[in-house]
Amino acid sequence: MLYFKTALELVQMVSTKEVSVQELVSEHLQQVDRVNPNVNAICTLVADLALDQSKEMDRALAQGKDVGLLQGLPIAIKDLTLTKGIRTTFGSPIYKDFVPDTDALFVERLKAAGAIVIGKTNTPEFGAGSNTFNSVFGATHNAYDMSKTAGGSSGGAAVALACGMIPLADGSDLGGSVRNPANFNNVVGLRPSPGRIPRYPRIDAWNTLSVVGPMARCVTDAALMLSAMAGADQRDPISFSQHSRPFHEDLDADFTGTRIAWSQDLGQFPVQREVVEVIENILPKFGDMGCVIEEAHPDFSGADDTFQTLRAQMYVSDHAEDLAQHREHIKDTVVWNIEKGLELSPVEISRAQSQRTVLYHRVREFLDYYDFLVLPVSQVVPFSIEEEWVREIEGVEMKTYIDWMKSCWYITLVGLPAISVPCGFTSHGLPVGIQMVGKHHHERHLLKFAYAFEQAVQLGSAYPQVAL
Repeated sequence: MLYFKTALELVQMVSTKEVSVQELVSEHLQQVDRVNPNVNAICTLVADLALDQSKEMDRALAQGKDVGLLQGLPIAIKDLTLTKGIRTTFGSPIYKDFVPDTDALFVERLKAAGAIVIGKTNTPEFGAGSNTFNSVFGATHNAYDMSKTAGGSSGGAAVALACGMIPLADGSDLGGSVRNPANFNNVVGLRPSPGRIPRYPRIDAWNTLSVVGPMARCVTDAALMLSAMAGADQRDPISFSQHSRPFHEDLDADFTGTRIAWSQDLGQFPVQREVVEVIENILPKFGDMGCVIEEAHPDFSGADDTFQTLRAQMYVSDHAEDLAQHREHIKDTVVWNIEKGLELSPVEISRAQSQRTVLYHRVREFLDYYDFLVLPVSQVVPFSIEEEWVREIEGVEMKTYIDWMKSCWYITLVGLPAISVPCGFTSHGLPVGIQMVGKHHHERHLLKFAYAFEQAVQLGSAYPQVAL
């Protein structure tokens, strides 16, 4: 059974010719055929193309050629991302027949590193909202409870990973779209610093709110994927060079004396008691790692208006033309977000940008004392797939469709790297993760910390029943 082995194990098996790339891709495609009809994680499949490419790669390997870091690993690309020759719908009926003639920059990199694209993963319309459903492909079900949401917007990616359909997946993250579905499906999701993974093409090349990041079933595999994706490119003006070593190497580290700040709510938002209970049960593991953990958080006052303003401005940039031409084909929450942006004044936008700077420096100064901030990934456990968005948490009304994700998008605002790592299950068997936030551009140190935590917790192979 190859499909639940780690990506690093699979790379080694291909490298030593214990398994061929064709066998590797074929077995994962068989898992897709068997499991995907139940969960709807992969929305477009290009099995024949993937098999043809696997045969070509085997021939290259037989000739002693270097096929790249990822050695034929199958991958499915989120349906918000351009993939040459493969339908890319953005979860929207407006683009249901769109086939790009180019790859996004990071897809180019993954292919150059030897990954083989087997298809696309499902996403909400235009990636809006952390519940993966759309009118083109329908809803993606949670891997651990088919009646629950997969989260989003990288819900298809998280479920495909959890169910063994692919060993690695990409996600994009604005308000938590890598971290939230990773949390809901017991996998790992890294939101890197803006510019760590270059992006092209983009409408706004200077956008630092939305990033792409790796997702995997373990920290080491996420680091492996980051190694293939990261590094400067002149097509992205905010991109910067990675360190000289690949991110997946030398993850072992001693965290004795490391200062950890734990906050269940950043002093600002409600969190379901079930979420807090699972995380608090696991907090002693940081002590086992030698860390000193204290309850503390930086001041995030002003974050709500700041994020809502900057997000709405971004929606105008990305989707105002879609609204003008195809309003009847756009879901209500996206219409609301675009129109909110159209109503903004220059003063409101300028104020939000200034407040974001204030928030960054507050958190930076906080992390001058603490080495890491840890907090819940999501404020709730996976909710009913029939519920479009969470309306209430612990008696507190959620006024907009993204209010229940503040635990993620507060961190987005300050641009620091953050990772979601599994930490346990509720009494009803629903996954809960923990969010770890590192210092500016410190992905490598954050990955080492997450890896040490993962080793300390030792959750084991809690694979979803639907995938077995």
